[in-house]
Amino acid sequence: MKPFLLARAKLRGVSPGEFRALLKEALGFDVERPFDGVRRILCVQPHPDDCELAVGGTLAKLSREGREITYLTLTDGSAGSREVPPEKLKEVRREEQERAAEIIGVKKLLWLNYHDTRLPHSGEVRNEILRIIRSEKPHLVLAPDPWLPYDVHPDHRNAGLLTGEAAFFSALPSVGEGEPWEVRLLGFYYTDNPNYIEDIGDFLKLKLKALKAHKSQFGSEWSSWEVFVKSIARFYGEIAGFKYGEGLKILPTVLFHANPLAGVL
Repeated sequence: MKPFLLARAKLRGVSPGEFRALLKEALGFDVERPFDGVRRILCVQPHPDDCELAVGGTLAKLSREGREITYLTLTDGSAGSREVPPEKLKEVRREEQERAAEIIGVKKLLWLNYHDTRLPHSGEVRNEILRIIRSEKPHLVLAPDPWLPYDVHPDHRNAGLLTGEAAFFSALPSVGEGEPWEVRLLGFYYTDNPNYIEDIGDFLKLKLKALKAHKSQFGSEWSSWEVFVKSIARFYGEIAGFKYGEGLKILPTVLFHANPLAGVL
């Protein structure tokens, strides 16, 4: 599967194939096999349900392969209903997330409990994420793609940017607290520019079952949401030759600073 930017990269005179080969030789990173050597995964989500909605099939597949997956939810999800009051909703959504995570195979859930819609882009939040990264020691961190066109939700943009910053700075002993930990890879979900697509044909039903556990979000309009989720999975899948897929933009963290070629990987 070729990422969408390959054609444009060739027009600019860049050889993505050579760049990939260099990364594979120098870093041991093969974009076609990004989960090799990954044992621990931290999935950062702005709200309860984002991990399942974006990459629930992939996470279910990886958990059944024996990978350890932890969810870090940044907000309380209290603004996600027109009917349920915020104080009640945040309790409901925590319970729903616990049930959904159990279906996926995720055993550890962490919460920062910022107010829904008010996740700030700040050093304080970045350092909290950094602290958790150093505590959990993930080999792969997942977060929303903050450069997704037309996504106006500040929680999503800030979650992606803050997680990227924390994953990059985690290896630096002079930044934040705790023992430094080098995150090898970061994968952005909710992306329109994937460089890796996972075949979730055998796990789509499980993903849908987990999403149905979020009744406050999907229950009253489940049939429409099911069509939407399947359509996105078909969109990704057809790019890679699968019936259903989930897309990620996976990058080695060494590309996260002053590297113009990161976008063509």
